[in-house]
Amino acid sequence: MSGTPGARAPGQSSPDQAAPRLAIVAAPRLETERLVLRAFTRDDLDAHAAKLADREVVRHLGGHTFNREDSWRRLTMAAGHWPLLGMGYWAVEQKADGRMVGEIGFADFERGMTPDISGMPEMGWVFESAIHGQGIAGEAGRAALAWIDATYAPPEIPAIIAPENAKSMRLAERLGFVREPDAVYRDEHIALFRRRR
Repeated sequence: MSGTPGARAPGQSSPDQAAPRLAIVAAPRLETERLVLRAFTRDDLDAHAAKLADREVVRHLGGHTFNREDSWRRLTMAAGHWPLLGMGYWAVEQKADGRMVGEIGFADFERGMTPDISGMPEMGWVFESAIHGQGIAGEAGRAALAWIDATYAPPEIPAIIAPENAKSMRLAERLGFVREPDAVYRDEHIALFRRRR
């Protein structure tokens, strides 16, 4: 274990609770029956951009599609969390065909939100619409949660979901999240879920 002075382990909300974080600079490879969760690479841009250009996928991500440049920014942000925070997002690839079909992971976006969830490992996911309903997101989610539980054991993990995104809310509940009173983010109400140990 390697420490960084003053760095917080995910889920620790104040400097006086600071604990060393692991020296994790890239997404560790995780495997499930059907999936590989792995680090993003530059070669993922085409699939990532196609996913974010799908109106069904982005309907609950602000409602607008992403161009290639913005997709690249999101990909680099997902990968960039790892060396800064020791956690981040994985690219989710199907074993059967090697196709990257989504992303899942944990981040600290320092959101200006009430209640404040900064300093906590906020979980999020985005999957291409073609695989919805196949249990892929749940399988990836269980693997990601098992990793963070074993690595950091955070006392709680938040997730925010657009109030009209019923599919994502059902996934959160299947992953052990419980809905709490709505949060306020960017002057709008958003569904807040938490998974507590």
